[in-house]
Amino acid sequence: MFGKLGRLFVIKTRFEACAIIYALALGAVERGQVYLSVYPGFGGKLLFLACTAAVFMAGSKIFDCLRHEQADRLRL
Repeated sequence: MFGKLGRLFVIKTRFEACAIIYALALGAVERGQVYLSVYPGFGGKLLFLACTAAVFMAGSKIFDCLRHEQADRLRL
């Protein structure tokens, strides 16, 4: 039962990865806009940049892990 439920949370394809990265990006931009309104000026822009940079790093890690998992499947 828990195995079937756990498989729902495994990213298997690039399309699923892109959908997750898109959702992360939407949340990061929303949070960045809040930072811009709370911290006007350079500090808010820097926090906005940090939010979006985190999505780029997470997205590259997700794609990298997908590539490694697909290579492992092909080896077997």
